[in-house]
Amino acid sequence: MVDDRKLAVLRAIVEDYVSTNEPVGSKALAERHNLGVSPATIRNDMAVLEEQGYIAQPHTSAGRVPTDKGYRLFVDRLSQVKPLSAAERRAIETFLAGAVDIDDVVTRTVRLLAQLTRQVAVVQYPSLTRSTVRHVELVPLSERRLMFVLITNTGRVEQRVVELPDVVDEARVAHLRAMLNACLDGCGLTSVPDKVADLPDRLPPEDRPLAATVLSVLLESLVERQEEKIVFAGAANLAGADFTVGLRDVLEALEEQVVLMRLLGETSDPSTLTVRIGSENPYTGLQGTSIVAAGYGSGGNQLARLGVLGPTRMDYPVTMGAVRAVARYVSQILAAS
Repeated sequence: MVDDRKLAVLRAIVEDYVSTNEPVGSKALAERHNLGVSPATIRNDMAVLEEQGYIAQPHTSAGRVPTDKGYRLFVDRLSQVKPLSAAERRAIETFLAGAVDIDDVVTRTVRLLAQLTRQVAVVQYPSLTRSTVRHVELVPLSERRLMFVLITNTGRVEQRVVELPDVVDEARVAHLRAMLNACLDGCGLTSVPDKVADLPDRLPPEDRPLAATVLSVLLESLVERQEEKIVFAGAANLAGADFTVGLRDVLEALEEQVVLMRLLGETSDPSTLTVRIGSENPYTGLQGTSIVAAGYGSGGNQLARLGVLGPTRMDYPVTMGAVRAVARYVSQILAAS
């Protein structure tokens, strides 16, 4: 265990190194921070922290820098994250409230996070497997074409134009629409195929071709679209960052959906904020980075996760505060939509 005085020294080292990107010496700590002890005592505390693996000496520098273990202790012992200012909160609310659908929510969220944190922002689309049907709409476009619309509880809208095998009047379309909504309202998307399996058999023979055509489009729309799983923004923010591993490795990892999914992680509690630091990341190309992530959802159910990725020399209190606040606002928008 690290006592409170040594923790205060470590905290000061992390804060100074994050702000200056220069190794931190005992003299500078004594001058910049009111630690209440002499530079000699600070030197002794730094020697203990180095021996325990919390800080390290880069090259021949007189100063010290935090290690992954040091950042981990700093994050674990944070008394509070930095709250957003009232102006920042208002700007977030206004920006996100203007979203017209789930695609717009995700696009705005990822841009907002990248701007707030000056890091790479990553947002996962709400998973279809965790969504439920809110409404099914069938809109006749002509005698042999109609628009199929599926709306989920997360605000996701799937639209398809359906080419019909025969001429169908509006009354039969309305009857099928009513049956679909009665059958599927509130149904989890993963349960939809079972729910509709016997629906054509419950219709008059002349309506079964229409039902079969619409149901095939419905089931096709439930297939998760790979390219929509994760979006990211702010890769240009990496240009000014200092990486102990190559920037190329980080950029390659960002292109891998599976890697990003693993980095955002899985937690059952949407309010949980997770921080992975350096070597804690499972992907070797990202061991010079940290990831701060949180879940978002509606009605207490986590639907997906969002977060930021940046160098381990990151302003953790600010980044954690921004990620948590944005996740909360996105959840509120989905709950209200």
